[in-house]
Amino acid sequence: MKKTLLLTAFAAALSLAGLAHAGEKLVVAATPIPHAEILELIKPTLAKEGVDLEIKVFTDYVQPNVQVAEKHLDANYFQTKPYLDNFNKGKGTNLVTVVGVHVEPFGGYSKKVTKLADLKDGATVAIPNEGSNSGRALLLLQKAGLITLKDPTNALATPKDIVKNDKHLKFKELESAMLPRVLDQVDLDMINTNYALEAGLNPAKDALVIEGADSPYVNFLVARPDNQNSDAIQKLAKALTSPEVKAFIAKKYNGAVLPAF
Repeated sequence: MKKTLLLTAFAAALSLAGLAHAGEKLVVAATPIPHAEILELIKPTLAKEGVDLEIKVFTDYVQPNVQVAEKHLDANYFQTKPYLDNFNKGKGTNLVTVVGVHVEPFGGYSKKVTKLADLKDGATVAIPNEGSNSGRALLLLQKAGLITLKDPTNALATPKDIVKNDKHLKFKELESAMLPRVLDQVDLDMINTNYALEAGLNPAKDALVIEGADSPYVNFLVARPDNQNSDAIQKLAKALTSPEVKAFIAKKYNGAVLPAF
């Protein structure tokens, strides 16, 4: 009898140990580069702290937010605050930022010209069709002196807001993920850095125009009001802003991605 009780207690202890080892499950959405790569880096660190991180990779900017809002996922890591604010407003969601991790300087690329001054009259420029990314591209083109916007500070500007366009540039609006695919077809292609990296472009070397390190477009870890302060989310936030991540970003991306902490 005693032997049976001891075996039962031992089995129960092993079961509890297994649960402790497995830790709390945290499912996080991310785009492939650099977000998923950075999350993969910190998985072992989080495992030691009792957090079992599962990374769900997406190639679009909509579903990661929809699935967090609907509680199919716990958090996501892929977007800037202007994009999130615009998404919340348009979709009626209330997702929140947890911590800023990095900046991906937005850039313009071309296979037809080697400098912006060589763009011909009537050249075609591809830009993202999402509100904040569209505005981001146009603000960068304005900074480069190619256009002037009605409101020079409008982060949600669209081509309809252009009041001066001396080169008569023609704008082609596409989903961000599609932009690298049309690089051969347009004169200038305004591409988010994560998609530029996936396409084998080096923003630091290949971009004809690019944001500086002072870009306000920080990429955030995003969650919901009901879980943003949970132990697992806070451990993830701490790991994402660790010296290990800062060193990894500097070595891996060589200036194409910059730590924001």
